[in-house]
Amino acid sequence: MRIGIDISQIVYEGTGVATYVRKMVDALLAQDSRNAYVLFGSSLRKRSKLTEFAISIRKKYPNVIVKIFPFPSTLLDILWNKLHIVPIEWFIGDVDVFWSSDWTQPPLARARGVTTIHDVSFLRYPEKFAQTIVDVQKRRLAWVKRESKAILCDSEATKTDAIRLLGLENMKLQVVYPGCTPNI
Repeated sequence: MRIGIDISQIVYEGTGVATYVRKMVDALLAQDSRNAYVLFGSSLRKRSKLTEFAISIRKKYPNVIVKIFPFPSTLLDILWNKLHIVPIEWFIGDVDVFWSSDWTQPPLARARGVTTIHDVSFLRYPEKFAQTIVDVQKRRLAWVKRESKAILCDSEATKTDAIRLLGLENMKLQVVYPGCTPNI
């Protein structure tokens, strides 16, 4: 099986999402040498952080291919969250599963989609967030609802909020606490 993973969020060092992505990728690869992994990363100004991570991962795991692109996150937001065009497979080739970690939800030509919802505080407390963040997350999660076969929530509270505030199906949601490996 070929599994694609969006590692773009690792460029935001020191954030919970960056740490989550780094550790989840490393944990999955440490446990699974049978499947092939294609790591997708995109950043216009922080590509060196993606390249650094990719080099360290490639040294440890031979079953990894890394595809890094110089696209700004605003371009991917327009292509994927607004227009929902240009499938991820155009960049990384065919994959059976694609895990998007945060912020963007690419269209999938054939892959089964998996994503992580860390929280939906932007819906619970929209007044605390910039309107652009609320708008982007709403658009992204609309595509998540349509395309993702499985959605990882990093707490029971997030799962409950995803059902109540997003109308997501309980059967799509699985709680995976940070540091644990999902059964998908």
